[in-house]
Amino acid sequence: MVSGKDSTPDPHIDGILKAALTEDLGTVGDITSDATVPEGAETTGRIVARAGGCIAGLGPALRVFSLLDDSIATRALESDGTMVDAGTDLATITGPARTILAGERVALNLLGRLCGIATATRKFVDRVAGTNATIVDTRKTTPLLRTLEKMAVRAGGGANHRMGLYDALLIKDNHIRAVGSAQDAVLRARQYAGADRSLEVEIDDLADLEGVIEAGADIVLLDNMPPTLIRIAVTQAAGRCTLEASGGITLESVREVAETGVDSISVGCITHSVSSLDVALDFKVPRSVLRARRTHD
Repeated sequence: MVSGKDSTPDPHIDGILKAALTEDLGTVGDITSDATVPEGAETTGRIVARAGGCIAGLGPALRVFSLLDDSIATRALESDGTMVDAGTDLATITGPARTILAGERVALNLLGRLCGIATATRKFVDRVAGTNATIVDTRKTTPLLRTLEKMAVRAGGGANHRMGLYDALLIKDNHIRAVGSAQDAVLRARQYAGADRSLEVEIDDLADLEGVIEAGADIVLLDNMPPTLIRIAVTQAAGRCTLEASGGITLESVREVAETGVDSISVGCITHSVSSLDVALDFKVPRSVLRARRTHD
């Protein structure tokens, strides 16, 4: 069990959460809760998984409530990376009912999406179990949510590719077209980056493989190649570079790709087209309502 209180909040994530809350609450807040829920009502709610899956994002989801009111007590009952069954309680939240309702949808939207990404990733990771292939993500993420979505990939057992354009060199097809050849693009990039920085290049023709390895590529991304060609690439590279397979890989095809001996498999669908896990927030009866009922009785 993990406390929902963050000892070292991440300013970047806090900024995302605050923006999401502003989107939902505007400048006047939750007018429905203000109109119906007694001002002093307090309650305890539980976040529950309505479907089975892999958990990710409980910390940021619970942080939503802390940003609204740091007196709200949150408690995570599961950890990221845990597989749970439908009906599992994931967390509890205790505090003012109005405030909890104000953060409910932002927290659940975020949690559901991140759990969906972790669940999809875990399916791919399980499918390649026993091979040497690592499942990695791509930059096909929701704008502004990349840090959180890549965190969810890790929770699902996958690994992160580059975070953005700023932290890794990856020469793609349009770079190559702008230069003239994959080999020339690698030579230029190696001269720019120096010998110690990792350099990756994407190719879609095995005829380019030898040239980019000789030019200094550390990683070669084999784009949309069938397993038969990937096997040839693995043999031809003979360990001189890391090989990554990418392009239209599905749960049905990933095992065959992994068995070629490729080092990593990048899968865009684990972030760009997943279904959110169904999660919900259920209230116990607020204490003020219980008191009112007892008085009425």
